[in-house]
Amino acid sequence: MLDAGIIRNRLKINAAIENAKTIIGLQKEFGSFKNWLDFHHPKTREEWMKLFKKTFKFTGGEIVNEFLMSTGYLPGCHSETCPAYKKIAKLRPMWMKKK
Repeated sequence: MLDAGIIRNRLKINAAIENAKTIIGLQKEFGSFKNWLDFHHPKTREEWMKLFKKTFKFTGGEIVNEFLMSTGYLPGCHSETCPAYKKIAKLRPMWMKKK
C-alpha cells in the first residue's frame, strides 16, 4: 500500500482478488473464460456491461467496452475504411459471427 508505483486503493486490490476467483470459477464451470464469453455471445454493449457488473467487482462500462472490443466480442476498434479492418475481418471476430 505504500508503493506509489502500484494500485493502492484497497477496493481495487480486493476486487482484483475476487475477480480472479470468479475467473477460476468460470473456468471450472465452462472449461475456460473464453467459453463463458462465447456462451453469452451475442449481446449488445449494454447487455455485456450488465453481465460484467453482475459477475465481477469494481467493473465499469469503459473497461468492459475496451476489453470486449480488444478481444473481438464488440465492434468499434476500427472503421470499415481503416486499413486494419480488412485484416481483422479475415480473422472473423465474434462480433462478425451470428449465433
